Amino acid sequence: MSVTAITAVLHSEWIKIRSVRASFGSLIAVLAASLAITVLVYATVGRAEADNGGDPVFEAFYAINFAQIAAISFGATAVSSEYTGGALRISLAAVPQRGLFYAAKTAVVAAAALVTGFATAFATFFAGQAFLGELAIGLGEPGALRACAGAGIYLTLMTLFAAGLTFLLRSAVAVLSLLIPFILIVSFVVGDIAEGAAAWLPDRAGQQVLYQDPPGGLGPWAGLAVTALWAAAALLAGLRAVHRRDA
Repeated sequence: MSVTAITAVLHSEWIKIRSVRASFGSLIAVLAASLAITVLVYATVGRAEADNGGDPVFEAFYAINFAQIAAISFGATAVSSEYTGGALRISLAAVPQRGLFYAAKTAVVAAAALVTGFATAFATFFAGQAFLGELAIGLGEPGALRACAGAGIYLTLMTLFAAGLTFLLRSAVAVLSLLIPFILIVSFVVGDIAEGAAAWLPDRAGQQVLYQDPPGGLGPWAGLAVTALWAAAALLAGLRAVHRRDA
């Protein structure tokens, strides 16, 4: 297939994301929710929290806990739209090569998530520090620039994790019902029971990159690599499902 044809497929996938309110709204919410929560928290208790002796870099990314929910929603809804009203049959009629369709969809979702993730990470960091006065830190603070870059990558990986599971389960509702309680509840319960096992969960591992001094044994980039493996496993399972199942 020519480069022009591949470009056309990628462009069509971007049009789908942009035109579906649920997916595009979730993408915008990654940035909007993160900024809103950061401003709200830092305008009220930011200075008190910054003076408590905690990890200053990790505390700068408090809102990422909420941004990741929007990122998961974006990954799920961007894919689930293919399973509404027989849209997948139309997509495969236009792009009969299922591998190309899957790669194009995944690439566009990843690119949109990465751009939004980086924008969210840096905007959140600078917005929070603007309220701290003499307690503020900059990108020159040890670990700060790495955390900003890592936060953008982490949000992208969580988006792809959700996208892969949605290709597998064919339902955004099922994926959101599975992942959101997992991240908000199960991850902490496992952490309380078996801290060593919790370090290998996708959210716990990936968030190591947000710390100035990561508390786990994985390290910042190794933790992101673990999250990447979770995302890759979900995407491979999704690819297998697309190839084997009827549209």
